[in-house]
Amino acid sequence: MKMPLTWTVGLSASKDVSPERMVSASVPGNAGLDWALAAGLPDWNFGTNFLEYRFMEDCFWLYEARIPLVELGEDERLYFVACGIDYEYVVLLDGVKLGRHEGMFSRREFLLDEAGGKLLQIWISPPPKDPLAEKDSRAEAAQSVKPAVSYGWDWHPRLIPSGIWEEAYLEKRPADYIKDIQLSYTLNDDFSEACLDLKADIAGSGVLSLTLNGPDGKAVLTMAADETATLKNPRLWWCAGYGEPALYRWEAILSLAGQEKDRKSGQIGFRHLRLSMNEGVWEEAASFPLGRSPVPITVVLNGIPIFAKGSNWVNPEIFTGTINRATYEPLLELAAKANFNLLRCWGGAIVNKDDFFDLCDELGLLVWQEFPLSCNNYRGTPAYLLVLEQEARAIIERLKNRTSLAIWCGGNELFNSWSRMTDQSAALRLLNKLCYELDPGRPFLATSPLCGMAHGNYLFRYQDGREVYEVMPAARHTAYTEFGVPSISNLSCCLMAANEADIFPLKENAVTIAHHAFGAWENDDGTWACLSALNDYFGAADSLTELIELSQWLQGEGYKCIFEEARRQKPYCSMALNWCFNEAWPTLAGNAIVNYPASPKASFADVRDACRPALISARIPKFVWHGGEYFSVGLWLLNDGQEEIAPGSAAVTLRLDGQAYAIMKWDYVAAKPNTNIEGPEVGLALPCLSAGKPREMVLEFEAGVMSSTYRLLYK
Repeated sequence: MKMPLTWTVGLSASKDVSPERMVSASVPGNAGLDWALAAGLPDWNFGTNFLEYRFMEDCFWLYEARIPLVELGEDERLYFVACGIDYEYVVLLDGVKLGRHEGMFSRREFLLDEAGGKLLQIWISPPPKDPLAEKDSRAEAAQSVKPAVSYGWDWHPRLIPSGIWEEAYLEKRPADYIKDIQLSYTLNDDFSEACLDLKADIAGSGVLSLTLNGPDGKAVLTMAADETATLKNPRLWWCAGYGEPALYRWEAILSLAGQEKDRKSGQIGFRHLRLSMNEGVWEEAASFPLGRSPVPITVVLNGIPIFAKGSNWVNPEIFTGTINRATYEPLLELAAKANFNLLRCWGGAIVNKDDFFDLCDELGLLVWQEFPLSCNNYRGTPAYLLVLEQEARAIIERLKNRTSLAIWCGGNELFNSWSRMTDQSAALRLLNKLCYELDPGRPFLATSPLCGMAHGNYLFRYQDGREVYEVMPAARHTAYTEFGVPSISNLSCCLMAANEADIFPLKENAVTIAHHAFGAWENDDGTWACLSALNDYFGAADSLTELIELSQWLQGEGYKCIFEEARRQKPYCSMALNWCFNEAWPTLAGNAIVNYPASPKASFADVRDACRPALISARIPKFVWHGGEYFSVGLWLLNDGQEEIAPGSAAVTLRLDGQAYAIMKWDYVAAKPNTNIEGPEVGLALPCLSAGKPREMVLEFEAGVMSSTYRLLYK
């Protein structure tokens, strides 16, 4: 029986000095938000108001709750359960220390018998900061298992949350109860049988019985603890676009002397997943001495190679204690609508709550899960490794039976010049060891990117003047696990961030810098607004609405180019994940395709169309075309699905200035499952139209459900 507590919270400059004021606290939540509400601080999302919250990163926070009088039966005990407190804290009962803990992803339990009427206190220290790191930089997170993103990023302000960010409650338990259940399985070679194994950690005594119900809700088997059972012809779980994400529900009941003592339930899907070498990579080192090959990165699900299409997932809120199923649901439903099948949970962010994985299981979204290491050198000091092992064990144990969990990864961009970690770094060796010990059947990658894979670029027009249309066909990588094209945000998102007068005409000021329109990326002060490119292509916009439309036009076509080009490079390439899907607060510009909190940009539809299982696609050499030029594109039929596509035809048309120019009719042959077809080069001489503003030029393929359109620019 779970019992909530009534909490208050206050801040202090020292753990030795009690707060002068205590205010009502929400749990789960974040201390800074509770204090801001009581103190009347302004909305942190707007303007530069977040700067008024910065002092909180140096505060100690005290949570208090009075333990109610709880009537306990003869064999019952009372516990305080803290599922996640961010980040380092001490728990006291009437001033007596019960324990100290560091780490936000592991839970703690404290026995509280005879505690009725006593005061429960939790002192939380200021967020950790590596004393060797540059002040106010993300490197301050490099000796903690705390997400580095809150220390400041090019799409996230420096706001470092603290507080009870997961559930915290009293729990009355009988002497005999279920502490933990692990239901695992092995599929035979043809996936016609699943051998289930049930392990249970039981406090006290009793008999455990588990019933497994099929996707239709009907019971398919029962088994006891430490037993195995065989399920014939299980319905397999498939990721989105390849079949049904079939889930089985289980319920376990602990009984003693015919009386039910405890019960737990969960869900499980039956699938086999591995990473295989991409086609052709073994042959790349043609002579001795042989070097390192690209790593295996093709997802093979239930024996079928999958082209992984998806995005990088980041915190959906700055203050992570407020995240719940209602936060995740609209975002993950959008991810499924985008025809995605894999989300990379980036190592700079939190490890998501259970609601996230519940929804991914149900929607058929595979999850690439990184540990909380990103863009820093996480030195293997004894203190850091001790906490890392504790937190990693907790993360692995919580998630290892998740059907959607596809890949473990040590973290983000750790083998780069700014991180300078290697395979020999103690932190990564430890994480590999723990994943192998606790979850040996699931693939582990040290970091992203690895040999053969690529991160970047993040612009429509590169700094040397080249466009994505030129760069992508020349690239050759096994997986594009980060790439971006920025745009101005939706109008509603912009107005959450600032008054329109501060953002149009768009120029550098404190607000536009704070919300990442300018100065976001150290390599280019013009990001993420990229006004120079917009003005070169279209001229100066007359309104904020027009600026948004033009910017998102570029973003949509840029993302369409990259996703489709990655697919054209199949089977050597097997993965395309854009940076990024969502965001934690209202940006004025950025690479996300969904604005905060869950508002898709116009470019979202372009990404959705580019990720359909099958489509007619164009390899386009550039964005801007001129009168008198010969317009030429290459035709492709892209098929990631498991169905053969029958022979058919696609009418190719160019629309310009109200006129339709028929280019050709492509009669394509049958496309085998998971196979592309390269078609002809087609084109026409562009007419010379009267001078004026740049015009939209639309390339259309009419081929039923595989129809596609591309919006280009005529000058």
